[in-house]
Amino acid sequence: MILPFRKYHGTGNDFILIDNRVPGWSPATKQVAFLCDRHLGIGADGLMLLSEQPGYDFGMRYFNSDGNESSMCGNGGRCITFFAQSLGLIRDSARFHAIDGEHLAEITGTDQQTTVVRLKMTDTVIGQEYREGVFLDTGSPHLVVFVPDVEAIDVFHDGGLLREDQRFAPGGTNVDFVQKGKDHIFVRTYERGVENETLSCGTGVTASALATAFRYPGNPGYCQIKTRGGALKVSFLQHGASFSNIWLEGEATYVFSGKVELTGI
Repeated sequence: MILPFRKYHGTGNDFILIDNRVPGWSPATKQVAFLCDRHLGIGADGLMLLSEQPGYDFGMRYFNSDGNESSMCGNGGRCITFFAQSLGLIRDSARFHAIDGEHLAEITGTDQQTTVVRLKMTDTVIGQEYREGVFLDTGSPHLVVFVPDVEAIDVFHDGGLLREDQRFAPGGTNVDFVQKGKDHIFVRTYERGVENETLSCGTGVTASALATAFRYPGNPGYCQIKTRGGALKVSFLQHGASFSNIWLEGEATYVFSGKVELTGI
């Protein structure tokens, strides 16, 4: 089987994108893991299938690099919107369906290599406060931990321990370490399914922005975020512990395209 693909990244969070409308491909776990392997395959944090979805511009299925289908991916949602535009499915806006329901997206840039994509996230509420931080679900579960110096954190070790904590069983959680600055927050994320730190995480920075607004009242209705992969912005309406009209905004970049053989995998 010869599989055409395109590679994108959203502020360093990288993905393999596949047009899966016709005839449609049902990937095996080991095939996705092979494609995402940075030594043996193409290499990516995850893989997405763009499919036909009645009543929508397209459908989105997301798989983590371990090969398992996962929950919503914010940066992935922004990248698949850019991918859909390149396929001629949309112009500058989209309405698509993902595992957590309907999403709206807007493309505000015009460059064919890098553009700016705004993605509407699902409404959410602060789930639980723990000694370590704030837990909430922004399409994927996140524990947001506030720290004085995010660069001093061993994200792989400390994030891995919290990811497997029994309080978040059976699925575990993503873990975001957040340092609050004067006019922005700096976020580093341990992603479940990748089982490592990623350069950026869309649902993670969204969770971090909302948790910051909850913990530190008086926000202006938006939050500027710095990640190791680039800058993002989250805007929202807040009603105490509840959040609506949440938009994640940042750059999405086309990297390269190609074909890969899956015979025997």
